[in-house]
Amino acid sequence: QVQLVESGGGLVQAGGSLRLSCAASGGTFGRYVAGWFRQAPGKGREFVAAISSGGGRTYYADSVKGRFTVSRDNAENTVYLQMNSLKPEDTAVYYCALDINPSPFYLAAAMADYEHWGQGTQVTVSS
Repeated sequence: QVQLVESGGGLVQAGGSLRLSCAASGGTFGRYVAGWFRQAPGKGREFVAAISSGGGRTYYADSVKGRFTVSRDNAENTVYLQMNSLKPEDTAVYYCALDINPSPFYLAAAMADYEHWGQGTQVTVSS
C-alpha cells in the first residue's frame, strides 16, 4: 500500500519561496513518476510538475515554468517542489501523486494517470 505525506506548506509573502516535500512509503518509489498538482479555492485540480522515475526528466505547467523546480531523492523516497518568486495566484492546496504505470514516452499531466495521492498541504501567498 503506497502512502504519500506532503509537508512544507505555509504562509509566505509574494516574491518569497517555499519548499514542499512528499515522503512516500510502500511500493517501489524509484520506479514511479512523481507529480505535483494544486487546487485553488473554487477551482479544479491542475497539474504543476512531474519528474521521471530516475529524476532525469521533468515537465512543468507553463504557469510555473522558470519559478518552480521538481526534484527527487530515491534513496529517501521523497519528491520535492521548490517554489520561488511566489505569486498570490499560486495560493492553493498542493498535492503530490505517483504514476505507478508510467509511459516510456512522456510524463503524465492528467490526474487520471496518477494512482496514488497525498492528503495535500496548504500554500498561501499574500500580496
